[in-house]
Amino acid sequence: MMSPALFLLALITLVPFFSIIWMSFNDVSLMGGLAFEFSGLDNWQRVFTDPDIRSSWLISLVYFLATVGLEMVIGTVMALLVYSLTRGSNIIISLLLIPMFIAPVIVGLLGRFMLDPSHGLYAWMLNESGLFDGNILGSVGSAMVAVILMDVWEWTPLVALIVLAGLTSVPEDVLEAAEMDGARYGQKLLYIILPSISNILLVALLIRAMDAIRFFAIIFITTNGGPADSTKIIPIRLYDIAFRFFDLGYAAAVGITMLVFSIMVATAFTKLLKRQEKAS
Repeated sequence: MMSPALFLLALITLVPFFSIIWMSFNDVSLMGGLAFEFSGLDNWQRVFTDPDIRSSWLISLVYFLATVGLEMVIGTVMALLVYSLTRGSNIIISLLLIPMFIAPVIVGLLGRFMLDPSHGLYAWMLNESGLFDGNILGSVGSAMVAVILMDVWEWTPLVALIVLAGLTSVPEDVLEAAEMDGARYGQKLLYIILPSISNILLVALLIRAMDAIRFFAIIFITTNGGPADSTKIIPIRLYDIAFRFFDLGYAAAVGITMLVFSIMVATAFTKLLKRQEKAS
């Protein structure tokens, strides 16, 4: 018999889920009250034929690969540097936690203020150095770079902390034996350290991948998908469809495709992690 707690959990999880599925096969109207008109597969046909959705998926893919890739590389390098310290590592770790404690909305507000073309510090520095002259968040190419770097700044420390925890499990005796045999640091890193923490790296990759798929706050605060839809990733597009155009049936179909994509990514990483564990 299902306990009351499990029943309540199933209720608040399954009822909204099946409601969204039902909405995806209807035209939902809010005029004069909530009304449903069955539309069959029309919303789903739009999901796979709408050029705006295809564009948002492509932008999301670029954003996903850039943020997750940079965070994994920079986070791993940071973890290796902190791990090699003999003194002051606790202070460095404490400093690493600071960006993670800042809400993404605040990060977006700070970024928008610092990149303001009139009085933003970073905008002034880039202008004075000759690297960029103009509105960073108002230009097609630079806006995407800016929001990517904001996300990387906030969440790279999480990857670093996860990898740093994994580095403590690397067997010291193996490293010492390799050093006695004349192995350089690069050889130890390539053949001992990285293989030893490969599972940890996959876990960090999975965590950041799942979060990057649903990324919303920083882009919403800074560019709101602009300029010219150049940063309009799928979550921003979904928000516009649902809460600007009130096309809730179509928004439900888009949301389900996001859920399916997230499940596919999580399943792929989980299978890869299990395969890695069996191999080790």
